[in-house]
Amino acid sequence: MSLLSVEGLFAWYGSAEVLHGIEFQAEKGAVTVVLGANGAGKTTILRALCGMVRTRGRIEFDGRDIAGMRTDRIARLGIAHVPQGRGTFGDLTVEENLRIGGYAAAVADTDRAIEQWYDFFPRLRERRRQQAGGLSGGEQQMLAIARALVAAPRLLLLDEPSLGLAPRITQEVFRALSRINAETGTTILVVEQNAHLALDIGSSAVLVDAGRIVAQRPAAGLAHDESVRRAYLGY
Repeated sequence: MSLLSVEGLFAWYGSAEVLHGIEFQAEKGAVTVVLGANGAGKTTILRALCGMVRTRGRIEFDGRDIAGMRTDRIARLGIAHVPQGRGTFGDLTVEENLRIGGYAAAVADTDRAIEQWYDFFPRLRERRRQQAGGLSGGEQQMLAIARALVAAPRLLLLDEPSLGLAPRITQEVFRALSRINAETGTTILVVEQNAHLALDIGSSAVLVDAGRIVAQRPAAGLAHDESVRRAYLGY
C-alpha cells in the first residue's frame, strides 16, 4: 500500500523547469531510495513534496492531495524533512534542539520522545548538554534525524545523509536508519549519492536523470542491474 504517490509532478525554480512529469510511489512502512547524479533533481523532489518550490501535478499523501499546501501544514500532516546541511541550531544544546522538534509538532510527551531517540543514538545522550555546533559531522547528522523523529512523523525525508561524513560514520548512520524503519515502521524516503549503501537498506529504488524518473524497481534488482549501475550509479 502506497503512503505517498506522485503523479505528473513538475517543479520550477523561477522560470526554470527542473522536474518534468515525475511519477513514483513510496510504500507504507518501507525505505524508498532516490538515486541519480548531481543535478538530476533529487533534492528538488524532496523540496516539492514539502511545498518549498512551485509545482504542478498530484502529490498524494495517505490518500490526500497535498500539492500546493504550505510547508507548515504538510509538516503537521506527518512529513518530516532532514535537509542537506542538517539544519541544527549550533548555539543550542543537543537537548534544546530535540525539544524544538517536539515543540514544533506539539508532541504530547516530549521527554518520553527524546528518551526514545537517545536510545537509538546513545552518543546524543552523552552530549545532551553540549552545544550542537561543537558536535562532529556524524553527531550533527544523528541529531538532525533524531530531532525530526521526535515529532513521530509517518514519512521521513532525508537529503544526502552521508554528505561530508567519513565512511565508518556513514555506515553507522545507515544502520540506525535501517533499525528505525524496522522497529518503528516509519516510512523513509532517502536521497543519497552512496548508491551501494542506500540500496542495502532500501526495499525499492527510484532512479532520476535530468528531472525525470528513468526506473523504479526493487532495490535488490536495481543493485544487480549492470547496465543501470554503469550508466547511472558509477559502480
